[in-house]
Amino acid sequence: MTGATRTATRRWWHFAAPALALTIGFFLIPFLLNVYFAFTDWTGFTAAIAPNGLDNFIGLAEAGILGNAIRVTVFYAVIAMILQNAVSLGLALLLQRTTAFNSWLRTLFFIPVLISPLAAGYIWGALLSPVGPLNQAIGLVVPGFDFAWLGSGGSALVSVAFIDVWKWSGLVTLVYIAGLNAIPPSLIEAAMIDGASAWQRFWRVKFRLLAPAFTFSVVVTFLGALNAFDIVQATTRGGPGAATTVLNIAMFRQYTGGFFGSASALSLVITILVVGIGIPLIAFLRRREVEA
Repeated sequence: MTGATRTATRRWWHFAAPALALTIGFFLIPFLLNVYFAFTDWTGFTAAIAPNGLDNFIGLAEAGILGNAIRVTVFYAVIAMILQNAVSLGLALLLQRTTAFNSWLRTLFFIPVLISPLAAGYIWGALLSPVGPLNQAIGLVVPGFDFAWLGSGGSALVSVAFIDVWKWSGLVTLVYIAGLNAIPPSLIEAAMIDGASAWQRFWRVKFRLLAPAFTFSVVVTFLGALNAFDIVQATTRGGPGAATTVLNIAMFRQYTGGFFGSASALSLVITILVVGIGIPLIAFLRRREVEA
């Protein structure tokens, strides 16, 4: 190896150092501190901080907070992921061709992505209120209709998941459009010549070749929904009761209540949940890419 080559090899550290410093300072160190505090009795009511083992997790489980928050979070993520990918794939199939009208529609559907999640939550909170525009529109057909979409335990979680779908579908739609446009037109033409129907062309050709886009979209939407907070906080604040109390909402309540150790424990649970579900999910979907 020449001196110039060795010098060039060493210089990559100069470019990587700022990114490494930011990663260590804003991710690694806070993560390690969070892991430590999750096993302590840190509260806002005393200056002493001492290790307490699994007491935070046991206390949260016995109070019914941990189990309910995990169930609600996973259920919410599944609903949001399914609806978001179904809606986005349908829009992508409709808007695949690049025309002036389709380009305008793509822009229109992408606008919610640019809106703050908190703002989106407040907007939809007003739209879905018992005296909001949605109930008023339904009231034109069903007089006196005043259903509390965000105030009923049976509909609140689905309604909040729908808001998440509205917020992010425009982005996922573009991913699917890119995937569809990457499919060689000759394959679609060959399927048409062989007599394949529109459904057969989609299911046996397009959907199989969309595997990379499908993997990305499913993973991003599912793991993103596991970290839900803004929209839920702006609309239901975890209610009614604990119907929409996802893990981040439960963590926020513990933190604002001064129970910092319990809040750290819930934050660690979120990390474990994301990693524990994300890695097997990615591995499964990547195997599907190979098989497709």
